[in-house]
Amino acid sequence: MRIQDATRQSLRFDFRLSDAIPHPWAWAALQFDGTADLSKYSTVSFLAKCAPANALTLNIAVLDGGVAKPAMTFFSCNEKGMPVSLDLTRLSIPDWWYDAEHVDIARRSYALDRVIKLEFGASPYSPHGLDAQVEIGDLTLHGRDDRYLVALAMVLVAGWTAFGIGFFRAQSRALGATVAARLTKDLSFVAYRQLTVERFEDEEKAGILRFIATHYAQAGLDLDAVAAGTGATRSKINDVLKTELGMTFPGYLKKVRLTEAARLLTDLAGATVAEIAYSVGYANGSYFNKLFKEEYGCSPKEFKSLASRLEMPSGH
Repeated sequence: MRIQDATRQSLRFDFRLSDAIPHPWAWAALQFDGTADLSKYSTVSFLAKCAPANALTLNIAVLDGGVAKPAMTFFSCNEKGMPVSLDLTRLSIPDWWYDAEHVDIARRSYALDRVIKLEFGASPYSPHGLDAQVEIGDLTLHGRDDRYLVALAMVLVAGWTAFGIGFFRAQSRALGATVAARLTKDLSFVAYRQLTVERFEDEEKAGILRFIATHYAQAGLDLDAVAAGTGATRSKINDVLKTELGMTFPGYLKKVRLTEAARLLTDLAGATVAEIAYSVGYANGSYFNKLFKEEYGCSPKEFKSLASRLEMPSGH
C-alpha cells in the first residue's frame, strides 16, 4: 500500500494484493483527530476512480463500548470515474468482528456519533497479483437542516391533530385483522407440525421433527445439537425440513418459536413479554422483539394489546 496524495481535493493510493496470506486486505483511511460526530449526516457521496476496474469497500470505524466497530459497504469504480452515493444508515457489521471481539451477534446496530475514521480499501472481490490505483475525490457528507425539520414538524402536528384519532383507530382495526389472520394461519402450521410428528411412518424422520418440536425452547439449539440428540446427520436434518416443510433449520426453528410466542401472548395475559421470549428460547429480549416485529408487523407488546381487545384465535 502506498498513499500518493491526501490533499483536500482527493485521496490517491496504490496497492497490490498478494496470495501469500489467506485474506489479504489493503486500505487507506481518513482519520479524525479523536472522534467526530457524523450522526446528522445520512449519505456520503464521492467520485471513485480506479485502474483496473474494481469492487472496493467503505468502512466507517465507530467507537462502541471502547472498541472500534466496522460498519461497511461495497462500491464499484473504474478508470473513467464513477459517482458513488452511499446510505450511511444501512451499513453492515461483518460477522468476523463479533467473533474477534466476543460480542453478541444480535448487536447489529451502530451509531455515527463517535466516528474514528473512514477507510477505503480492497474487498474480497478485488483482483490479486495486480497493481491497483485508486482515487477518491469530491467527498461530501449530506445531512439535513434541523430548522426545516422543526418547521415541517409544526405543520404536520397541526394537520394531524384533526384526523389523528380516526386514523389511529382505522390502523388499529386493520392491524388487528392482519395479525388475527396471520395467527390463524400460523396455528394451522402448528397443527400440521404436530400431525407430522405423530403420523410419520419413517421413524428417523419423525424422530428429527419430534426432537425439534420438544426442544425448540432450548437456548442455543442448533443443527449439531439436533444431530447429537437424534443420531441423524446434519444433511439428513436439512433434507427432512426442506422436503416436508420447505424450510431450512434456522427458518423452521424461528417459525416454531415465534408461533408459540404468539400463542402465549394471546393466552397468557399475566405473562410479560420477557418471560414469553425466554420460554420459547430467546434470552435476548431486543433480538426477540426484532424477529417478532418482522414476522407479525408489530411488536410483542402491541400484539398482546391487540389480542386483549380483539377476538383472536385460540392456540388450544
